[in-house]
Amino acid sequence: MAEHYPDLGDPDQYRGGPPYAQLAAMRSEGPVHWNDQADGTGFWAVLGFDEIVAVSRQADLFSSAHENGGHRIFNENEVGLTGAGESAIGVPFISRDPPTHTQYRKFVMPALSPGRLEGIETRIAERVERLFADVPLDETVDILPLLTVPLPLLTLAELLGVASETWHDLHRWTDAFVGEDDPDFRQSPEAMAEILGEFIGFSAALFEERRANPGPDIASLLANTEIHGQPVPLGDFVANLILALVGGNETTRNSINHSLIAFANNPDQWDAIRADPGLLANGVKEMVRYASPVIHMRRTATRDTDLGGKQIRKGDKVVVFYPSGNRDAAIFPDPDRFDIARPIRQHLAFGAGTHVCVGSRLAEMQLRLAFAQMARHVRRIEIVGEPSRVRSNFINGFKRLDIRLIT
Repeated sequence: MAEHYPDLGDPDQYRGGPPYAQLAAMRSEGPVHWNDQADGTGFWAVLGFDEIVAVSRQADLFSSAHENGGHRIFNENEVGLTGAGESAIGVPFISRDPPTHTQYRKFVMPALSPGRLEGIETRIAERVERLFADVPLDETVDILPLLTVPLPLLTLAELLGVASETWHDLHRWTDAFVGEDDPDFRQSPEAMAEILGEFIGFSAALFEERRANPGPDIASLLANTEIHGQPVPLGDFVANLILALVGGNETTRNSINHSLIAFANNPDQWDAIRADPGLLANGVKEMVRYASPVIHMRRTATRDTDLGGKQIRKGDKVVVFYPSGNRDAAIFPDPDRFDIARPIRQHLAFGAGTHVCVGSRLAEMQLRLAFAQMARHVRRIEIVGEPSRVRSNFINGFKRLDIRLIT
């Protein structure tokens, strides 16, 4: 990689958000770049929209399998799913290639089918209304604990069939799972081991209960999955619960957070939503594109190939960067502009191809309902001070977001 470009694997590069200017400069020179890392290793950084889609659609060529390193920049098969060296956690289906990955998706999809979500929409709308009723208006508040954190976790608790108050533990566990580079989330190996122990205990009890008394919830589907004719082991169930927590929580939470900032910085867009909340049906796609809550996914080349004019060798790490693809001007004219009327055929915030997020429809629903509720009461959104971001090259997220909702 040219010396004037940052190491895209360095979490410090994202302290102020994704380095969009640098990513645009790199894309102008080509959609794929070699990224050297301080430890002497490196990876191919895939920055162009079309190239990210190409990687995502060729699971046989670009593997996310655990045995090849998994789906993160670090090698999951060496340091564990969360990078904490855990041994009791198995392999989530995000770290499986087809046909195993496809079998898992077929088991999970019924819980997220349109028919199932039709019933849940009313309950989410009621949940949004209750949470919003406790948000003080016309004064400065940290919106995370009041709305953006509990909303997706309460929805997830319902989907898992666990008590609603469990959301507090789910929050604490999830932050630890994705926060390997943030000292607020990974205070010590001992603290992480304690959190993992808590979660494994919770998961084991849930696994046994759902095996004995299965229901229509996602936990039951994951516990009673049979892959290649064999019951899923506890370790893989635990890993898939972590996947459900991270996928069902972080994307929605941070899409709401980023959208609050975007509307604060673009009051004309908020005025348009207030005048016509129906714009949210399309607007949520732009909100998620603009937010790009997941920064990267890693693949490993299974054979020599060409990508974006670069020669990729078998065994090379290939890392796609969604915030870059979602700001590719070849696909999104004036890509840094936040425009809720922008026609979007496809964005990359939920991935693409084989591993596209199974809960994308649910995430967009929660965004739509949250901002529709807000539009009924809030004239202007103001950001107070500098938001506190998670130190991460994986999650484009926040630890604190002080805002003022003006009536």
